[in-house]
Amino acid sequence: MCGRYHITEETAKEIQSLVRQTSERLQRESAAALLRIRETDIHPSDEAPILLATDNEILCTWLRWGFPLDSGHKKGLVFNARCESAAQKPLFRYGLLHRRIAIPASAFYEWNSHKEKYTFQNGNGSTMFLAGCCRPYKDGEHFVILTTAANRSMQPVHDRMPLILSEDEAAGWILDADKTDSLLRKVPPLVERNAEYEQLRFY
Repeated sequence: MCGRYHITEETAKEIQSLVRQTSERLQRESAAALLRIRETDIHPSDEAPILLATDNEILCTWLRWGFPLDSGHKKGLVFNARCESAAQKPLFRYGLLHRRIAIPASAFYEWNSHKEKYTFQNGNGSTMFLAGCCRPYKDGEHFVILTTAANRSMQPVHDRMPLILSEDEAAGWILDADKTDSLLRKVPPLVERNAEYEQLRFY
């Protein structure tokens, strides 16, 4: 599960290396997107900066988080997809095949069964890259975040967590379809868990 995450101006600085080698046009487009980044929490239905492939290069742009559902009397927003089953579901299959993205985040949040809030981040404070995919809608493309089974740093709080990629893995996820299956099966790295009343580190 991932229902809220955080970005900062530092996030923008850290993702520049993934777009630095692109064409001049894409560098200009990415630079404009990076300038929009401010410290804030991102919620489902918000627009957020993401990294995707354009002309086999990586572009930073802004998309809206969540696939809107409207089937008869049932309406809602799907903002996560399970790694284990996403490829078999029509809602996510197109995105996994053609529109894989990485979502930069400085941290993400989760709540346990007692509604206690925890913050998760890399131990060194560096930017996380969350695996996701997107698909087109009438108002533009929307994205979801892929989740996988929780590792031991997450298990005390929740049994699911975002699929976290390294910078190199994020580039491969976006650009190389041959890496999709193996990255969907990877175990996320251990993360630092913080709450107002505790701080636990896993190394």
